[in-house]
Amino acid sequence: MTDAPAETAPPRTPVRVPLVTEPLGVMGSLRAARENVLSIIPDIATRQPMVSGRTGKRWHMVTDPDAIRRMLLENLDNYPKSLVTKNLLRPAIGESLFIAEGAHWRWQRRTAAPVFSHRNVMNLAPVMTAAARRSADRIAAAGPRAVDVAADMVRTTFDVIADVTFSGDGMFDADGVHRGIDAYIAEAGRVSLFDILGLPDWVPRPGRLMAGGAVRDMKRVADEAVEARRARGPEGVPDLLDLLLDGEDPETKRRMNTAELRDNLLTFIVAGHETTALTLGWSLYLCAFDQEVQDRARAEARAVLSGDAATGDDVARLPFIRQIIDEALRLYPPAGMVSRTAMAADTLCGREIRPGDTVILPIYALHRHHMLWDNPDAFRPDRFADRKAMPRYAYLPFGDGPRICIGASFALQEAVIILATLLARFRFTPVPGRDPDPVMILTLRPQGGVWLMAEEV
Repeated sequence: MTDAPAETAPPRTPVRVPLVTEPLGVMGSLRAARENVLSIIPDIATRQPMVSGRTGKRWHMVTDPDAIRRMLLENLDNYPKSLVTKNLLRPAIGESLFIAEGAHWRWQRRTAAPVFSHRNVMNLAPVMTAAARRSADRIAAAGPRAVDVAADMVRTTFDVIADVTFSGDGMFDADGVHRGIDAYIAEAGRVSLFDILGLPDWVPRPGRLMAGGAVRDMKRVADEAVEARRARGPEGVPDLLDLLLDGEDPETKRRMNTAELRDNLLTFIVAGHETTALTLGWSLYLCAFDQEVQDRARAEARAVLSGDAATGDDVARLPFIRQIIDEALRLYPPAGMVSRTAMAADTLCGREIRPGDTVILPIYALHRHHMLWDNPDAFRPDRFADRKAMPRYAYLPFGDGPRICIGASFALQEAVIILATLLARFRFTPVPGRDPDPVMILTLRPQGGVWLMAEEV
């Protein structure tokens, strides 16, 4: 008698959001969305090109790259951001680049695009290097105990954005603005039943009324800082505010007024630190999850870095670390779901789209789609060794088309610099029983933090 072959356990996968397998209904959808927006995605959306339904109003979830291309490129003006998205964010960031549509968006985009040129982004790299070094020193000083690296990444990336936005200008209360943004998101960012039912904007949303005072104070502080800089002028290397003040629409010669400058700066502060912090927190979790990947990344960093922190010039020579960041953005995209409202009749995946329909891009499901990715829930940075091999509209951490994130190159440079600096200095290992919980309200956050042991090597 021979022994039966031992069963091999399936490979462990990183934490993920459990998707829906049965219809939730209006009240069930509301409860789920208020806890975790991604939990309303049906699991079938990771296996079919399009899923449709009705929850108060008609909706469609689209994960077909050709249909997404039509929405984001070929028929862009027919799919503006949904009223739900605008209602959530307009009180905090006005009609800035993130929200504006049509001609108002186009002139702002033309004005702001030169701000994020390769030259300007490289000029800001020393700020990123200095922040990475301070982060490493804080982690080292914490001693041999568990550290919430997600919280430290928020601090690190906020240091960067505050410095590159206002050059440490004493007139600008960066922490006050940060608190105001967080207070608004905490009170107003949760989906309202009124939004799901499609009630008009003039019907008050109680949470947003509660957060109004913090937003008014935040905008007043930012307005004062803009006016002070306008009067003072630039000093040294131009920061984002200097560049925006100097910006001009090449077609109309229009410049941004104080309110437009303020709303776009607040947008850059929100989008420019939290999303990068989230990407870094998830990247460190994944490196601790897979020690072989971490060892390979550490070897690359140590072979490239000439000092104790990575620089802008090092970024192009750290391809594997960039692949880790790309894979973290695939598994945990900061904007895990994006919604649009159809303005006119259209056809997607052979299905009728009516005016007023909500058309959702469930980026989280797209990035884990079984028709587009091999073993989609697995952590495999080598997927990105040949980016040309993947369908263009199957990977959208920064969106795509004309409205692709204007700060994508800034964010990626910052993330590579910080991750390389930390991996060159520390070995990160998981804390048993402290896995993060991926939860999306406005962004996909590691609820409970990312607690890791950090040992200097």
